[in-house]
Amino acid sequence: MAAPVAAFPFIEVSIVPPPPPLAQRSPGVVAIVGKAPANADGGAASANTPVQVETLDDAVTNFARRQAGNVVRNALYDSLELATLQDPKPSRIYGVKVDGDDYAAALAGLEAADDVTMVSLANEPAVGNAAQGNNPPTDLQALKAHVETMSAGGQRRIGFAMVDPATDKSPTYVKDVQTAVGPLLSSTSRMVMVAARGADRDVATAAMAAVAGLPVQASIVLKKILGVIMPVEKQYSPAEIKGLSEANIVPIIDPALIVGESLHFADGRLFTSDASLLYVDLLRTLDDIEFRLRAGLIGLIGDARITKPGMTLLKTQVDGILGPLKRQAVIDDYAIQIPVLDILNIPEAARTATDNSIVTDARANRTVDLVIDVIIGPAVSRLLVSLVATF
Repeated sequence: MAAPVAAFPFIEVSIVPPPPPLAQRSPGVVAIVGKAPANADGGAASANTPVQVETLDDAVTNFARRQAGNVVRNALYDSLELATLQDPKPSRIYGVKVDGDDYAAALAGLEAADDVTMVSLANEPAVGNAAQGNNPPTDLQALKAHVETMSAGGQRRIGFAMVDPATDKSPTYVKDVQTAVGPLLSSTSRMVMVAARGADRDVATAAMAAVAGLPVQASIVLKKILGVIMPVEKQYSPAEIKGLSEANIVPIIDPALIVGESLHFADGRLFTSDASLLYVDLLRTLDDIEFRLRAGLIGLIGDARITKPGMTLLKTQVDGILGPLKRQAVIDDYAIQIPVLDILNIPEAARTATDNSIVTDARANRTVDLVIDVIIGPAVSRLLVSLVATF
């Protein structure tokens, strides 16, 4: 017979540490991949290695150098500077130095940087070539391949590219640039193409950084881009603005209706062939929700049971993720459907053979289907005003 245990101290308390916080992914983390000299003029960073840039001093140290107090500039440094000029600026900026012309290898160096959501090539207008055999893609084709491949693998990214700003004005300008950048059209809505004829700096990176500073649900239409100049004689006519927008290319404009001289996005479309996923804010919102769901539900894997209480816990967890987004007006509404839970809510005696089969399969395969409908109210991009004069 076991010896009796003394009652003192009457109540035993075990302290359980709180659960770990949910993983967070800022939607405004950008990476700029660009060319810098291989010698001391290109800074201390190694090629194909992402380096976080918090200040311009970091950019100088890693990707340029100072001589007699002045920065010895290069394409990558200039683009990093542009990114820091945006207001609000991205939450985090990475720079990656290219070894020669091998953009594919530099982009591969970003694969493990799982917080990156947007990528650009520093002041690179060349479309390049798609991968052929053992030859990797080049120039902007490498960017497209990177963001599409990474997104398909679960790390959602958007690539920002630009129409060659040196393309001359002509009666066939819109058709000419549409043909030139056609190979970059993304069937999975992973590219943004901006056009700024005569722009003096890397407008693709400036546009990317400007978008990164916005909330995911904010439309980019008429939002400001800083640090870039377009000569008046090079700016787009109304017909060109409409033509570029209809080709899913975002023109950069200086609207007469906005006081002062400043450049803005004239449209908010992705460079895509998918009409159902056409706008930048829609894609960013869905990417953000997807990450939140993955991070918030990962803790239930291996613990939640395929029972009524277990599936109710799953639904409650999803409510806890999407409810705050509804309250913050990121989304308008949502609906959650778990077919197995719907069946488990039915008394066992009242279930059909099909119901029992669905529950049996779910438990045997340990797989549960979860369907979430999200309602998103799109921002207005165009107002149709009827002005009626009455005498």
